[in-house]
Amino acid sequence: MIKLIWNLLALTGLALVAGLIWVAMTYGFGMQDVKNLKNLSSFDPMSPQVYMDMTKSLLATGNGAEATVWRRPVADGLSATDVEDTMRFVANEHNIKNVGELPLSEQVAAMTGEDQRYLKIYMFCNPLTAAKMVEYSDAFSAYLPCRISVVEDKSGKLWLYSLNMDMMIHGGSELPAELFEEANQVKDIILDIMNRGAEGEF
Repeated sequence: MIKLIWNLLALTGLALVAGLIWVAMTYGFGMQDVKNLKNLSSFDPMSPQVYMDMTKSLLATGNGAEATVWRRPVADGLSATDVEDTMRFVANEHNIKNVGELPLSEQVAAMTGEDQRYLKIYMFCNPLTAAKMVEYSDAFSAYLPCRISVVEDKSGKLWLYSLNMDMMIHGGSELPAELFEEANQVKDIILDIMNRGAEGEF
């Protein structure tokens, strides 16, 4: 019985190695890429789940952008103004700054003379946390400020969209403890703004 189990484990290991070799050959992994696999040991424990969720969304939608965002449907009966008033209120409650608004559909309508689906982008930021994130990695500047879009879909329904921050927080090597805590606080605030904005909950 023990020998059977041992043989099964050996076959499983062989299959895994064969699979990794196939992936490397198919997708052009070089020796340096293989060496870089050692960095996986420093990754955040949640990173496998983050990338699994992204992969599932990508396979389901075929859309890379869909795989990297949060979205919330706006409750029936709420107008864009209702949603925006709520989001401003919640942001103020959390003492996070509204650092900009881009009324994109309004601007495009003015430029083209044609009506547009509603699209407005809100930008929120905690400057102190933002500075710490960029101090940790310049690449994090591309995620700043946190944006929430109010979007009217092609059927006329309103939605809220924001970049999924889990990849930034959990997708690579573990963040320093203080930055990890602050980044999660910002994440919670953005989700609260989205969730309450979608329901009109002051």
